[in-house]
Amino acid sequence: MKKLVKNRRFWKNIILFSASIFILITVIIIIWLSYLKIPDFSSFQDRKVINSTKIYDRTGEILLYDIHRDSKRTDIASEAMGVNIKNATVAIEDSEFYNHGGIRFISIVRAVLSNFFGSGKTQGGSTITQQLVKNVLLTQEKSYTRKIKEWVLAIKIDNSMKKEKILEYYLNESPYGGNVYGIEQASKTYFNKDAVDLTLAEAAYLAAIPQSPTTLSPYGKNKDKLEARKNLVLSRMLELNFISQANYAKTKNEEVTFF
Repeated sequence: MKKLVKNRRFWKNIILFSASIFILITVIIIIWLSYLKIPDFSSFQDRKVINSTKIYDRTGEILLYDIHRDSKRTDIASEAMGVNIKNATVAIEDSEFYNHGGIRFISIVRAVLSNFFGSGKTQGGSTITQQLVKNVLLTQEKSYTRKIKEWVLAIKIDNSMKKEKILEYYLNESPYGGNVYGIEQASKTYFNKDAVDLTLAEAAYLAAIPQSPTTLSPYGKNKDKLEARKNLVLSRMLELNFISQANYAKTKNEEVTFF
């Protein structure tokens, strides 16, 4: 009986000690975050997006000159993007985009545990909102401080902006290879059409590229990898009921011509 009481007391002390440590760490993090300097969130929606300035001949068909050659970009509204590229991007980049609050806690815990135990494997799982923060508000520096800033800003953006607007900003900022940024410019570059007119197959290819724009370039030597990721995009879209089984089967084997 005495042994049982001692065991209970032991585990009670362990639980109380663990709870105290947890509370202490939480308080330290809260205090640290209160002093943490983060980029001015209010300036996010007022950021300047440099669009390419294109000069055509009088027919409007032949491109004579393209200003800002180092960054080709055409900023467009969500309505001008089309449902295919939006669904394809959400499916491959962040399938829980419309349900989470800017970050996915399970992915964060998985990444922290992976780093702590030194598995050596890169843990992804950044939400579309986190990727937007990384591309627009923060540097590409890899540090715990920058990562925490990313989480905080992602939550703030998600709480103050509609999902459709977040996705619009993301698609206007995404890299699609070389100096091509934004879905409209990518559509023009690879298919010579507006983003709103992309077919399902074309959208799946473009949604595949941002993971590794150089490796997955349609003009490069890794067309098999691009093809595999395009098929992954389609399978994710099928899982999320964005497309039917018939559309999946038809589009998977569809031949697409790059411009």
